[in-house]
Amino acid sequence: MKNKELLAYFTALGAAFFWGFSFVWFKIAFLAYKPITVVLFRLIISAGLILIIAWVLKRLQKPSPRDFRLFFLMAFFEPFLYFLGESYGLTYVSSTVASVIVGTIPLLSPIAAWYFFREKVTWMNVAGFLFSFLGVALVVLDGSFRLDASPLGVSLEFIAVFSAIAYSIVLRKVVSRYNTLTIIAYQNLIGIFLFLPVWMFVDLKQFIVTPFHPQAFRAIVLLAVFSSTLAFVFFTQSIRRIGVNRSNTFVNLIPVFVAILSFFVLDEKLGWQKIGGILIVITGLFLAQIKKRKPEGKNVAEVHVIS
Repeated sequence: MKNKELLAYFTALGAAFFWGFSFVWFKIAFLAYKPITVVLFRLIISAGLILIIAWVLKRLQKPSPRDFRLFFLMAFFEPFLYFLGESYGLTYVSSTVASVIVGTIPLLSPIAAWYFFREKVTWMNVAGFLFSFLGVALVVLDGSFRLDASPLGVSLEFIAVFSAIAYSIVLRKVVSRYNTLTIIAYQNLIGIFLFLPVWMFVDLKQFIVTPFHPQAFRAIVLLAVFSSTLAFVFFTQSIRRIGVNRSNTFVNLIPVFVAILSFFVLDEKLGWQKIGGILIVITGLFLAQIKKRKPEGKNVAEVHVIS
């Protein structure tokens, strides 16, 4: 195996690890700050970093006026609706439950692609969907098969899932004209302006009277630097070396990372039923990706936001 290819595997693994850790960092940030505050400051720091990286690498493109509507729509779905669903959902459910639900995005995306773009759905896609649906059920139900997780929290996490899918549909219209850093930079900037009035109305008063909390604020910085910036740089680099399909395989490991990290960092309980559910979800996600090898090209997964 070539050294550059081995490095690509490590960068894909690193991206998945950082995205997995984001569910834990969210919980730590919530020790002092409200969800919208966490998301807004995360976006501000990340947007600044990405703009600097894009400027240094001379990769920042100027969007065409006719594409601004598409950029706005992308930002509305993700980060705006996506982070509203994910962050508020995490105030009601555990990091593990949230990651398993959000982890079904790569599974449900082919169904949306079939509906909107008439892309072929294979039997493996269907099998993967059924497997993962069973796995999610095991994670969110207790031993008596009653809902163990908060219904509101589960619903909010699924809002994040469907927002991400809607984002990927709009993204297809611009991904061939703009590079990854440009897309992420502008959708984060627009996301900041979408969140700002909501933050001023919902969180500003409490933010002003909240004493500075070093641990919670450090978690926000870690979210911005590692989950919203470096993870995308790592994942994009991996795609260039080993392609979209093999890189996406590492994304399926996010629920595993979250379960392990939540157990050790947050002391979240992890019973055998939840472990079995996580493994079934991951099996379904891997099944859904089995397909005939095709030439790698531009793909929405190149800039897909996991967390």
